[in-house]
Amino acid sequence: MSRVTIVHRTGFTYEAPSTASYNEARMLPRSTDSQTVLASHLEIVPSTAQHEYTDYWGTRVSTFEVLIPHSSLAVTATSVIDVHAGTPTDGNLSWAELAQESSASTELVELSLTTPHTAVPAELAERAAAIADQATTPHEAALLICREIHGALTYSPGSTGVHSTALEAWESRRGVCQDYAHLTLAALRSVGIPARYCSGYLNPKSDATIGETVLGESHAWVEWFAGDWCGFDPTNVIEIGDRHVLVARGRDYTDVSPLRGVYAGGNTSEVFVTVEITRTA
Repeated sequence: MSRVTIVHRTGFTYEAPSTASYNEARMLPRSTDSQTVLASHLEIVPSTAQHEYTDYWGTRVSTFEVLIPHSSLAVTATSVIDVHAGTPTDGNLSWAELAQESSASTELVELSLTTPHTAVPAELAERAAAIADQATTPHEAALLICREIHGALTYSPGSTGVHSTALEAWESRRGVCQDYAHLTLAALRSVGIPARYCSGYLNPKSDATIGETVLGESHAWVEWFAGDWCGFDPTNVIEIGDRHVLVARGRDYTDVSPLRGVYAGGNTSEVFVTVEITRTA
């Protein structure tokens, strides 16, 4: 188990002052089987009231509006979390059992459907089908598909953006964690395995000492259903462990965007983001 403090700062600067903005943030983690949130809060500048609710996918959402002229909007999420390895999950459903369960659950049906971000490239669909044909169980197939995608892509920061799709990443064979996750979701769903997008943080330094602060960033990985929900990080080809902190889940990135909204005022805005992760125990 490890205890970490995460400070995630993000927001917008406007070309001309915004007269009003309406926003929602998905930046605060919640307690799960593998993590316990000891403290978390959101600071907004300019200061304003917040309302919190849990969305359809179980993510904490903070909504707020700023109704005075402002040239920038800054949101800082500070969280203290105990992260511990969850109970190992080895989905044991057969292909026939998975098909039956998937068709009987609304959530699993929704997580089996293609979205604009997760349309599967034809070549990847063929590779995934070949893997599934040889795999004994859906769980085994999912692990092999994760490794197949990791081997097919080159990690390349800045090569894609938040609006990039699985098709675009596959065509260039380059991407970041969001693209690895979208491609994995596309491939898993194409062979009948329900899967969901997970966002949060990964401590980039596996041997970080207590008290050491490292610069991190938002991270993405996947979970699939094969009797249990099983998580894997296809970008780094590792299981989900005590370096991962979960914040949000959904069908793809559009369900988990850390901060989004609309504003009235200047024609353009720029986004800024920093993430600091400190191991404290």
